Amino acid sequence: MSLPAHAPRPASPVVRAVTGMGMLLAAMWTLEGVDTLTGHALDTWGISPRDVDELPQVYSAWALHFGWPHLIGNSVPLFVLGFLILLESQRRWLVSGLASITGSGLFAWLFSPPNSVTAGASGLVFGWLTYLLARGIFSRDWRQILLAVVVGAVYGSVLWGVLPLHEGVSWQGHLGGAIGGLGAAWYLHSPRRVRRRSTQSR
Repeated sequence: MSLPAHAPRPASPVVRAVTGMGMLLAAMWTLEGVDTLTGHALDTWGISPRDVDELPQVYSAWALHFGWPHLIGNSVPLFVLGFLILLESQRRWLVSGLASITGSGLFAWLFSPPNSVTAGASGLVFGWLTYLLARGIFSRDWRQILLAVVVGAVYGSVLWGVLPLHEGVSWQGHLGGAIGGLGAAWYLHSPRRVRRRSTQSR
């Protein structure tokens, strides 16, 4: 059935993905602008390890950064990886993002050194990266495997960030995010789980 001549055409998946990631980054850049104007007051919403009162900040710290260079360094990989997932499915983008943020935040809260504060989207970057690398293996889809090869060639070297090699870098958050991304790939693409969901929906 064709649409009426006056009906607007639905946006293409590429436009939706660019718009979604653009809005996310715009919000993060706005937060950093507010943080700068308020003398970095928003940094207090980062994660302080093993402080029960700050445990909910697992879900705020990922959107905050310690200065513009920190945010700029995360922006391009965040946009590219998030775009690739959002291009396929909003649900998978949300599930993989939530799993990565949760894993990253909890690992930072549990294992970061005392008197430290953790913030930044790098845990989400690591989660989306491992999600893209692993989903083709779970789904056995050659297109996703091919995309994983390309993504791995471009961004695979950053996975060294899960190791405690650099002082002041939250390898705990990186590792937790990476584990969250792997868990999301298994949950969303494991053939056994996909078959089970398909059977239950009948």
